[in-house]
Parts: sequence; C-alpha cells; structure tokens
Amino acid sequence: QVQLVESGGGLVQAGGSLRLSCAVSGRTSATYAIGWFRQAPGKEREFVATINWRGDRTAAAASLKGRFTISRDNAKNTVHLQMNSLKPEDTAVYYCALALGTGVTRDPVAYGYWGQGTQVTVSS
Repeated sequence: QVQLVESGGGLVQAGGSLRLSCAVSGRTSATYAIGWFRQAPGKEREFVATINWRGDRTAAAASLKGRFTISRDNAKNTVHLQMNSLKPEDTAVYYCALALGTGVTRDPVAYGYWGQGTQVTVSS
C-alpha cells in the first residue's frame, strides 16, 4: 500500500509564494512518477506538474510554466511544488498523486494513488 500526504498549503496574498510537499510512504521501493493536480470549486480537476523517478524529466501545464516548479528528493521520498507569483485563480485544493513506472504522464487515470489534498487560497 502507498500513502501520500500533502502539506504546505495555506492562505497567501497575490504575488506571494508557497511550497507544497508530498510525502510518500509505503511501497517506496518501486519506481514512480509524482504528479500534482488541482481542483477549484465548480471546476474540473486540472493537471499542474509531474516529475519522473529520476527527477530528470518534468512536465508542467503550459499556463503555469515559469511560476511553478516541481522537484523531488528520493532520499526523503518527498516531492515539492514551488509556486511563485501566485494569483487568485490559483486558489484550489492541490493533490499529489503517484503513477507506478519510470515515465511521466499528464493523464490522471494513470495515477493510482492520491493524497487527501491541501488547500491553497490566494487573496487579491
């Protein structure tokens, strides 16, 4: 079994920064990619970013490039999402998810394990 726990969410003013973390426990000996997704009230879940097992391949939503950066620390089984220049439209619940394998994918169906989410609220 795999568990993912997000942390680092909160309330921030527009223009500010937050660093989200996703701690992975359980079946961590397998290779896996970690993705971040978000869902705002009344909207569909949206892909944010993903990183592969080695940390040498990443992908991010085009609209977020330049502001959001994903990284991972395999020694600590943790993936981070650095979010800069936050905007009110970034307000959402942010989820991390795990996809077994060595590649990266934006498809949420490929992610078999999900965290509970962390709320990010950006005030104007």
